[in-house]
Amino acid sequence: MATLGWIITLVGAIGALVFWIQILIVAFKTHIGWGLASLFIPFVGLVFVAMHWQETKTPFLRGLICVVVQIVGMVISGFGS
Repeated sequence: MATLGWIITLVGAIGALVFWIQILIVAFKTHIGWGLASLFIPFVGLVFVAMHWQETKTPFLRGLICVVVQIVGMVISGFGS
């Protein structure tokens, strides 16, 4: 059961990474300053998402779903050992 949990955790982490990269692409298309700030300064990405909600809504919400999947995988792997 622990192996299944780690696989689910890995899938959630990869999904969250993919959707964060999509948000970074939108940030760089908006302005290079937004892109660099989102990449290097904590929480600037969340500010960018809030300010450009219409463009970033879908990848942000899908990324949150992936984080939930990741947490569920961690719980499953914790109970499986």
